[in-house]
Amino acid sequence: MTVPPIEATQFGAGAAPARTPKQTMDGEMFLHLLVTQLANQDPSSPMDTNEMISQTTQLASMERLNQLSATQDVSLAIQQRLAVSALIGQQVTTGGDDPVTGVVTAVSFVGIDPVVTVGDKQIPYGQILTVGMPVDPPAAEDPAEDPEPETTEPDPVGA
Repeated sequence: MTVPPIEATQFGAGAAPARTPKQTMDGEMFLHLLVTQLANQDPSSPMDTNEMISQTTQLASMERLNQLSATQDVSLAIQQRLAVSALIGQQVTTGGDDPVTGVVTAVSFVGIDPVVTVGDKQIPYGQILTVGMPVDPPAAEDPAEDPEPETTEPDPVGA
C-alpha cells in the first residue's frame, strides 16, 4: 500500500488569499493607526491626551455619519420602490432617440435600478420623462343598445 506525499497546500500554506488594501477609512483602521501611534511614541514626550480625545471624537463622528449615510440610502431605496410601484397602470413617456409611450404593466426590482415594463419593452426608471393617466379611447356607441327616448308625462295635479 502506497501513501501519497503530503503537500503544503493541504495545510493552507499555499492557499493564503492575497490581502487587498482598504480604500476607505473606517473605525478599525483608525484604531489600528492610534495603537501604532501610541506604541511608537517617544517616551520623553508622550501624546497629548487632548489630542487623543479629539481623535476619538472624530472617530465617533465619522462612524455616526457613516450610519446616517447608510440609513439615508435605505430610505431612498424604499421611496424609489414606492414611487415606481405607483406607476403601474399609469401612462409614461421616455426620452432618448426612440421614445416609448404606453401604460406600465409591471415593475422589476432585480437590478440596482428599478425597471418598468411598457408593452413588451423593459425601460429603466431613470429614463421616464412624463407620467400621466392612461388615455382610454372613447367608447363606441352600439346602435342596438339605443336607450329608450324620454317620455314626458303630464303632471297629474294639473299645475
